[in-house]
Amino acid sequence: MVVVLYSVLKFEKVGKMDLQREELVINPEVEQKEETTMKGYWNIALFGVDSTTGALTKNTRSDTIMIASINQDTGDCKVVSVYRDTYLNLSNDSYNKCNSAYAKGGPKQAINMLNMNLDMNIEDFVTVGFAGLADTIDALGGIMIDIDSVELKHINNYQICMAEDLKRSYTPVTSTGYQLLDGLQATAYCRIRYGGGDDFKRTERQREVLLAIADKAKTASPATLNEIANAIFDKDEIYTSLDVSEILELLGGIAKYQVVAQGGFPEETRRTTGTIGEKGSCVVPLSLSDNVQWLHEFLFEDEEYSPSETVLQISDKVKSDTSGYVK
Repeated sequence: MVVVLYSVLKFEKVGKMDLQREELVINPEVEQKEETTMKGYWNIALFGVDSTTGALTKNTRSDTIMIASINQDTGDCKVVSVYRDTYLNLSNDSYNKCNSAYAKGGPKQAINMLNMNLDMNIEDFVTVGFAGLADTIDALGGIMIDIDSVELKHINNYQICMAEDLKRSYTPVTSTGYQLLDGLQATAYCRIRYGGGDDFKRTERQREVLLAIADKAKTASPATLNEIANAIFDKDEIYTSLDVSEILELLGGIAKYQVVAQGGFPEETRRTTGTIGEKGSCVVPLSLSDNVQWLHEFLFEDEEYSPSETVLQISDKVKSDTSGYVK
C-alpha cells in the first residue's frame, strides 16, 4: 500500500493536459457508433516526439503516432501506427504531413486530426520524448530485441546523436542477434529508418519496442513500477490527458491486457508515396475512405462500416491534391 500511495504522489507530477470532449472534433456519425460497434473500447493516442529537451507540448513534430484501442471487457488491445508522413487534413482545413499537426497545435490538434480523418473518438493521449522512453526501458531492466546486420550498421549512429543531446554516455551495440538492449539502445533502434522499408519498417520497430515494454511491465514488481515513476515523472518526461486514477487503472490491469493485432495506416495495399510539391515526400492513401473502412474493421470488427461525410470529403480532397504527383 505504501508503494501505491507513493506512486500516486509521483503521478501527480506528470505533465497534465485537461481535455474536454466538447473541445475535440468527433464526427457526428461516430457518436452514433459509440453506442454500437465502438462501445466498450478505450481509444488512446500515443505520441513520441522528436525532442531531447522536454518540449512535449507543441512546436515539435510527432515522430511516432499510434492508436491503442483497448477492449475494456476482454483486455484485448490492437495497435495501429499512423505513418507520420501521411498526407491528411490537419483538422483546420489545411493539408500536409500529419505529424505537423502536433507541431502546430500540440496533442489537441493531433487528436483532432486523427478523429477527423479516421472517424475516431479519441479523448486521451500519452506523449513521451526520447529521454522518457529510454528511462522507462532502463527502469524495466532493458528489453529483448533481435538486431539484424542492417540495423547494426545504423543503431550506434542514432545513439551517438541522442547521447550528445541528452548529455549521457552510451554503450555501443556490437553484434547481431537476440539480445538485451538498454534504454538508449532501444530508443535508437526505434529511430532507424534506413536499410530498406524506410518509415514503414521504422514503425514496425516502434511497435516491437512498445510490445516488449508491455510484456516486461506485466511481470514487473510494484517496486519496479514505482522506479519507472521516479525515472520519468520527476523529470517532466511525460505529458498526458490521463489523471492519476486512470494511470493507476492502466497499471493495475496491465496483466490483463494482451496485444492481439497490430498494423499501419494507411494499410499496405491501400497506399502509395509521392513528392507532393512543397510538402515533400508523403505517404498517400489511395482512397482515405477505403482505408478508414479497413481501420474500423481491423479495430472494431465492423465489416459494414460506412465512413462519415467528413471522411468522404477529405478523401476527395486528398485525391485531388495528390493525383498529379502519384501513380
